[in-house]
Amino acid sequence: MSNRNVSFIVKDQNPLMLRPADTVQTACRKMCERNVGAVLVTDAHAHLKGVFTGRDAVQIIARGGNPASVRLAEAMTPHPDTIAPERTAIEALHMMCDGGYRHLPVVVEGKVVGIVSRSDFKGLELDRFEDEQSLWERIC
Repeated sequence: MSNRNVSFIVKDQNPLMLRPADTVQTACRKMCERNVGAVLVTDAHAHLKGVFTGRDAVQIIARGGNPASVRLAEAMTPHPDTIAPERTAIEALHMMCDGGYRHLPVVVEGKVVGIVSRSDFKGLELDRFEDEQSLWERIC
């Protein structure tokens, strides 16, 4: 199981999804309740509009924004990179590393089916990814 499909990782997932009109405070509360690091911001039909993470919350607060009144539409990362469920764990890790983010929405035809984060990946996948990264650095 050194390179699972992303579909295997998210098969029983119930990702945290909120609407663009929800507040940063609501998102942070729900993230704490669910012990997750990201919210998928969607429309009423689960079409992805953006991602909100703890990093986004810190930026809002640092700029003096009021989490109780700032809407996710203002705080989220709109149009984030996504991955299809048939792609592999290694591909997801490469995307996250190359893009500098820790959460990657899993989407089919614009609809959310899950989200993967670095902590979802197992030892062999991480070892293979790090081996590939090391090889690439030596080549370049």
